[in-house]
Amino acid sequence: MALMGTSDPPGEAEASQEKPFVLRALQIALVVSLYWVTSISMVFLNKYLLDSPSLRLDTPIFVTFYQCLVTVLLCRGLSSLATCCPGTVDFPALHLDLKVARSVLPLSVVFIGMITFNNLCLKYVGVAFYNVGRSLTTVFNVLLSYLLLKQTTSFYALLTCSVIIGGFWLGVDQEGAEGTLSWTGTLFGVLASLCVSLNAIYTKKVLPAVDGSIWRLTFYNNVNACVLFLPLLLVLGELRALFTFPQLGSAHFWGMMTLGGLFGFAIGYVTGLQIKFTSPLTHNVSGTAKACAQTVLAVLYYEEAKSFLWWTSNMMVLGGSSAYTWVRGREMKKTQEEPHPRENEKSNMEV
Repeated sequence: MALMGTSDPPGEAEASQEKPFVLRALQIALVVSLYWVTSISMVFLNKYLLDSPSLRLDTPIFVTFYQCLVTVLLCRGLSSLATCCPGTVDFPALHLDLKVARSVLPLSVVFIGMITFNNLCLKYVGVAFYNVGRSLTTVFNVLLSYLLLKQTTSFYALLTCSVIIGGFWLGVDQEGAEGTLSWTGTLFGVLASLCVSLNAIYTKKVLPAVDGSIWRLTFYNNVNACVLFLPLLLVLGELRALFTFPQLGSAHFWGMMTLGGLFGFAIGYVTGLQIKFTSPLTHNVSGTAKACAQTVLAVLYYEEAKSFLWWTSNMMVLGGSSAYTWVRGREMKKTQEEPHPRENEKSNMEV
């Protein structure tokens, strides 16, 4: 199984289609379960590292920097393994090219904003509110597609976006009513949503610079991030805070930090794996269902009591996101099925 996110050879694709239904269903169930466990575990672990009363580590930039460093080391390790032991793992050869790094740099700035604002949002808001706090990604996708790519959106898709916005504002209102609202965390959540949308748009433009390889792009993004994070660590005083951290020499602390980096690397792989075994549409639906399960688990784990309107805001956000995915999927299918004008003219001439 490849780690590159590329499609299987025709022989493997045909073989997978010939597998019994029960076996294919079991494979899909295992892959989806792996995605859910990895994603949910990563969120709870990051919450522990960023805002645990027992840890008391106030260095969110360093936590993000260390996770990027772990990803760089894993990419280099897998690349070396693929070179030394061909056939063991399918991973692209990685050689640091400063010219390519400069080409990827604009995207890396957006990437840094995305992962940093995600972690800062999680630091200041509860896990239960985390999905609502970052729920405007779909709205920014529509807005930026129009502003940057001049792509228009259908009325029904805009209607689903209005449901998401309504759910977001209702969630903010209910968090305020319960006295748990963090405007700082909410702002970071909105900025994270904006950066996620920008990252998706600019990734397509930068991919040719890395020969279309997602793993090469991951490597260069994280290398650039590690370099750019260093001055931030100095300016914000996080290195000084780290040196006075009581658990700096604790094996448990560094084990949790490294595990967070492993989850950060793994989520990219299992996401691609889920899309490979299902489809992009099913992946989005699975992500929405995962977000719902994550919210319920957070409420139960932290023993929180939430109002009916608070749950309604979550259902609006999740329902609006699912509806948008369904509407866009139908529109894309309809576009693919419609014959091109030139084909119509050609058929008319032949008649």
